[in-house]
Amino acid sequence: MQYYAMYDYTVDERKLMMKEAFRGSGIGVIFMAVFGTLWAGTGIMGLQGWGFPYVELAAIFVGIIMVIVGISLIHASQKMSNQVSDDGARRLKRIGFLFNMVFIAEGLLIGIAIAICNLINQTDLIPGVIAIIVGIHFLPLASLFQIKVYYATGVLLCLLALITWLIVPDTVMVGEHQILAPLSLLGFGCALILWTTGLTLWLGIKNSSRRITDEE
Repeated sequence: MQYYAMYDYTVDERKLMMKEAFRGSGIGVIFMAVFGTLWAGTGIMGLQGWGFPYVELAAIFVGIIMVIVGISLIHASQKMSNQVSDDGARRLKRIGFLFNMVFIAEGLLIGIAIAICNLINQTDLIPGVIAIIVGIHFLPLASLFQIKVYYATGVLLCLLALITWLIVPDTVMVGEHQILAPLSLLGFGCALILWTTGLTLWLGIKNSSRRITDEE
């Protein structure tokens, strides 16, 4: 996994790229932890009380562990060199600007989609539409940060939403308990995808750091 194309940078710039990679990955892991846990909450709503409180506690536990991992990456980045050339600084500034644009576009699209679904009285489509928008937003980020796993994350989120709409029945009986199958599948599926992405980010940055250290 690559966290910026570092081969054409000076040694100082590569060190700063790694610093930014640690910081960015830490933020990314926290993002995956928080939003993954929120999606798990959506899945829990679909269970309608089944598995309470064990499912809730498990989701919270995973989220907390991932937040701790993300914080540890950010803390590690603060100990690294922050010296960089003007050219390297411009590249970082451009990356930050493009990331903000993608994030803003995602928020606007989600807001518009929710408004439209409410307007046409199709509120049951909102979770799936949000999953697709979130999935699509990972695709430009994959190119921007050179993190290939984001491509898989984006595609899987979109596919999960489509499968939920087209194949999954509205309800499923577990014993005598009725579960809202689309909500549960989408919620827990998105949570699993995001949590797995966060874990992959952590493992990837650790491997990249070890490889660059060996090269030096």
